[in-house]
Amino acid sequence: MNDAANWKVPKWIFLIGDAGLMIFGYFFVLHSPLPIRHWEIAAGCVAVGAILGAIPFILDYRAMGRALEVNALGAVAEKIQNLEKLAAQISSATNQWAGIQEIVQGNSDKTVAATKEIADRMTEEIRLFSEFMEKMNDSEKATLRLEVEKLRRGELEWLQVLVNILDHIFALHAAAVRSGDAKFAAPITTFQNVCRDTARRLGLTPFAAEPNEPFDAERHQVAGSKETPPAGAVVAETIGSGYTFQGRLLRPALVRLHDGNASAETQPEKPASAASPAPGNAGGEFSLESPG
Repeated sequence: MNDAANWKVPKWIFLIGDAGLMIFGYFFVLHSPLPIRHWEIAAGCVAVGAILGAIPFILDYRAMGRALEVNALGAVAEKIQNLEKLAAQISSATNQWAGIQEIVQGNSDKTVAATKEIADRMTEEIRLFSEFMEKMNDSEKATLRLEVEKLRRGELEWLQVLVNILDHIFALHAAAVRSGDAKFAAPITTFQNVCRDTARRLGLTPFAAEPNEPFDAERHQVAGSKETPPAGAVVAETIGSGYTFQGRLLRPALVRLHDGNASAETQPEKPASAASPAPGNAGGEFSLESPG
């Protein structure tokens, strides 16, 4: 019944019965006396034969319809089975996807944990490195500060030595000038100028007040007195050179004022090295720090 085209009701039995009824009706009509009175028999035989001949075709039609219905139901059942298979595949895929999601979620959690651990380690390393660099910077700063202090002390020492030498040269030159011997004073003057030029290359610049120059409290100091002279005081002569180092005043020039302008005077014959040091520089020492 799966193949409706190949399934048929056997018709030969019905065809034999139909032929027998037709022959019976024909002989009945042929051999009956005229007129025929029982024509219903012949008509009945013909009708029964016709019906008997149509029965197999009717059965074929019904069987074919049933076969089509069965085939349709089978197709529907097969599709339902396919749907069940598809549902099973979908369920399996869903389960697999759920498993994959669980695996991915687990891996994601592990990755997040590992990333957090790495970030914490990096933060700790950065903190340790920052502390190390800070210690290194502090150590380097302390070392550099110590070296700078050593350099400043060394600079101050050689600067004091150089100033002391220049003071003695100035005193020697002053003595040579006071001697009145031009031949003796000329080489001393040249020697002093050469020494001063050499000192200028190192940043140390000697200066002296010119005679009859107005007294300047910032650049001049009266020898032997710490009092400020009255306004209008005029310099008579320079007793000791003043010095500037790299543009900063180290020591003002020691000067003697004209009579009546200073409370105390220093004799011209007194050497510059014996003159009183600048205020705040006891013992001839001075500081290289800038004022203020």
